[in-house]
Amino acid sequence: MVLPLKNVIYDLIKSEKNTTDVELIKLLKKQNIETNKNDINKVLLHLEILNLISVRWMGKNSKRIELSENNDQKSDALW
Repeated sequence: MVLPLKNVIYDLIKSEKNTTDVELIKLLKKQNIETNKNDINKVLLHLEILNLISVRWMGKNSKRIELSENNDQKSDALW
């Protein structure tokens, strides 16, 4: 059974606690998951809307991705 990309990405972020988008791509490649930055950005946006992660710019071309601290508050957004 193949998990959706959003689940795989969320599990990786959860295990790392915080990471960058470049490191996330490397972790996905280790699991033989080939994807592009556009797909990753879409998934990160959805996870951020659901208040599961926090994404911040870390310089000009990289993003810092952290697990959201207030996971107690569930978002009403549908996905």
